[in-house]
Amino acid sequence: MDAVIEDIRADGTEISGRRPHVVILGAGFGGLNAAIGLRNAPVDVTVIDRRNYHLFQPLLYQVATAGLSPAQIAMPIRRILSRQKNATVLMEKVEGVDTASREVVTENRRIPYDFLVVATGARHAYFGHDDWEPVAPGLKTIPDATEIRGRILAAFERAEATQDANLRADLLTFVVVGGGPTGVELAGAIVELARHALVRDFRHIESATARVILVEAGDRILPTFPEELSAKAKKQLQRLGVEVRLGAAVTRCDRDGVSLANGHEIAAASVLWAAGVMASRAAKWLDVPADRAGRVVVDERLHVPGRGGVYVIGDTAAVKGADGRSVPGVAPAAKQMGRYVARLIKARLAGSDIEPFRYRDYGNLATIGRKAAVADFGWLRLSGFPAWLLWCFAHLFYLVGFRNRIIVFLDWAWAYVTFDRGARLITDRNDR
Repeated sequence: MDAVIEDIRADGTEISGRRPHVVILGAGFGGLNAAIGLRNAPVDVTVIDRRNYHLFQPLLYQVATAGLSPAQIAMPIRRILSRQKNATVLMEKVEGVDTASREVVTENRRIPYDFLVVATGARHAYFGHDDWEPVAPGLKTIPDATEIRGRILAAFERAEATQDANLRADLLTFVVVGGGPTGVELAGAIVELARHALVRDFRHIESATARVILVEAGDRILPTFPEELSAKAKKQLQRLGVEVRLGAAVTRCDRDGVSLANGHEIAAASVLWAAGVMASRAAKWLDVPADRAGRVVVDERLHVPGRGGVYVIGDTAAVKGADGRSVPGVAPAAKQMGRYVARLIKARLAGSDIEPFRYRDYGNLATIGRKAAVADFGWLRLSGFPAWLLWCFAHLFYLVGFRNRIIVFLDWAWAYVTFDRGARLITDRNDR
């Protein structure tokens, strides 16, 4: 029988004569795992997201480079939670949180909560140069990915049509800013698109001559990996044909290309941004301290100090791991936080508590291109084809939905044999 809570719990949440209401903001990895973790709990769960789908962000770069279509890496939230009777899904845009009255404020209503889980993720950051965004789009959402895909493919189309040799060279130059996993994956995928998938499609240009330049302000790419693997990743990128520029912070970014702190200038019609992230506006909603990346500072139980019943997880949370370092903003961490908060809420409802959150690092993977990747498991470090196979199977395993797993596997298998990329569509542009 469903429990009815009638007293005041350890975190100050008062619930009288009804089932507790858990509101979850965001249906990414963290929010979705929190909701699923509460499926058998004596609570009512409301999941609020401004979109109607859960997105598998680690494969978003493949949508941006025409390897996969958006539907293959996304699934409707309602479908995922359709059999969870205590869960309600609302497609709403959150405008704020009234912590005094314990209500979430959306465009259309005020939604009361007893427990609030904030999992609203992050967006790309331009380090004080937000005016660069229109010319250097980042990659966090499906619209971002389809916009980037359109820009990449349109650059080849424009190069095919122009008679100006200088303009053609600029159009066939792609600059990727940021040497983290997203930047590395984008750069490698663009090279493979140009040198394999498009090589027979054009009559007046040779797509294989396209230049892809990866710009990183630090002294190595993939800085979260051991130096040995970073060096191997750089060599694999260069073997594919990517030009890697290290110690090269961007000082200017416009439609003509970029300028670097070392005085070099790169003329390019396409600049893609993968250099940093900024958390959502959750800290402002809750009126609490945030770190430099805008993440809400939480305690060891992911609770927001001074805000009864409010928890922040995933990319939106600033929390330290057992080693004293910040927990990384990656999908496995968000999943673990979501499951932890679900366990914690159930424990609080039972009048008990659980141990503090501890992030378990099961390894780090980054793909570079066809048969090229790096993998760091601490006790085991791999690069090249073995790491690439691990990357493929790991991403298939975590992809939501059996149908999506099968379709993505078949697409990858076909692309591996034929080098073809079937999602080469230019969309979201004005055709009139």
